[in-house]
Amino acid sequence: MNRAIRPKKGVFIAYLIPCLCIYIFVFIVPAAASILLSFFKFSNIRKFSFIGLQNYLTLIHDPNVWIALKNNLFLVGVSLIGQIGIAFVLACILNSSKTILAGLSRTVIYFPVTISAVVIGYVWKMVFDYNYGIVAKLLEFVGRSDLIAPWLGQESTVMLCVCIPLIWQYVGFHLVILVSAMTSIDQDIYESSSIDGAGALQKAVYITLPMIKNTLLICVFLCISANMKVFDHIMTLTNGGPGFASNVLALYAYNVSFSQMNMGYGSAVSVFILAITILLFLLSNGVMAVGKKKE
Repeated sequence: MNRAIRPKKGVFIAYLIPCLCIYIFVFIVPAAASILLSFFKFSNIRKFSFIGLQNYLTLIHDPNVWIALKNNLFLVGVSLIGQIGIAFVLACILNSSKTILAGLSRTVIYFPVTISAVVIGYVWKMVFDYNYGIVAKLLEFVGRSDLIAPWLGQESTVMLCVCIPLIWQYVGFHLVILVSAMTSIDQDIYESSSIDGAGALQKAVYITLPMIKNTLLICVFLCISANMKVFDHIMTLTNGGPGFASNVLALYAYNVSFSQMNMGYGSAVSVFILAITILLFLLSNGVMAVGKKKE
């Protein structure tokens, strides 16, 4: 019987080294630099002094940081429900349909993922324009002109308007991941449940959901990470306005670092983003672990 020929360990290392170097250069080095810079105060790009934890003490008492964090957490909460929730429902529908139309639908839904976030931001900015936008024109068409308002310019509606493009763009991303997980489920299980009289909702809740929990956890991690570092959409849609109503931590760190030229404090905000993201990862992992124990 022929045995598979396994490459030597040196071959594996040779393949890993280029990727590892890129990862270190793109992620590890900037993260380490941010942590280091957060202990300094910058008068300008050439004048700086060591101040220890002073930037972090300032951060704790900075109201703008907590407003931005609240907005980030709002985006995370809405996106977890909107992106992953809608993706799960669509994945269940597409997985149960084996027609060519299902594959085409999957491609169409995934298409927004391939578009630049900056382009998405500008497109939806035009959609929400209260003079010429599609939403305003549709409301005029159905005779509800009274509902037309500067949605991106009102504190009460701006965050919801920001969430919609994020959901629209990334539903397809999570859909592809969930569909790939669902295709690995043995179809005999679904057929047996159909014989027992289980409906589509019962199959989704009692069969599909438990069997793709680990994949769902990955989607949760990716969703949290993406929404904690969201920048492009906010920058192009609202630039953090009106006032500070839609500002997020990444945009605040950018403005502090490059508009105010305070690289030290901007780096401290960036480290704060990393810490909150890790905390949310641990919390979501803990919730999933508790759910598994109860089973």
